[in-house]
Amino acid sequence: MFFPNKISYYWPSDTHAFQNFQKDLQALLKKRRRKKQPLIIVCIGTDRATGDCLGPLVGQYLQNHSSFCSIYGSLSRPVHAKNLKKTIYDIYSIYEDPFIIAIDACLGCEEHVGSITLSSMPLFPGQGVSKQLPAIGDISITGIVNRTSDQNEQMIQNTRLQIVIRLASFISSGIENSFISPTSYRRFL
Repeated sequence: MFFPNKISYYWPSDTHAFQNFQKDLQALLKKRRRKKQPLIIVCIGTDRATGDCLGPLVGQYLQNHSSFCSIYGSLSRPVHAKNLKKTIYDIYSIYEDPFIIAIDACLGCEEHVGSITLSSMPLFPGQGVSKQLPAIGDISITGIVNRTSDQNEQMIQNTRLQIVIRLASFISSGIENSFISPTSYRRFL
């Protein structure tokens, strides 16, 4: 079960990770989101760096099933460091009191690489590469795509695409299932 102000980790290879992620996401949304609050999903990143394309891939997958929410960030229209502030401004100009799920790739310790996190806290994009960007999200989801090092920008550039695609598939399928159908459909890539 998901606890407030805690980060929960999910390993796509674990048997019950997918169901646990869906269950925890649904519980968190039920607890934190008011009924009439518009749901916005902001998928942060760029396809110019392999490790940073997790957000745009999730957005690309979700835009085909976006009747339950509005999606910002995809491969064709990414949300990244240069347009994040404008995107946040646009969201709050269009929607009254939106509930935002922020999704991004991140770096972590070696033993967490390949896992997904779900948090009841906002996302702080760009921290791993020393960028000062605004926090975003009522809740956040990250995919830990590589390990931190003294050269984080190089780690993002040299991340294996296979890891990113596996995490993006897990996240997008989990979100779709949380809103669209109660079955355990899972996109396999």
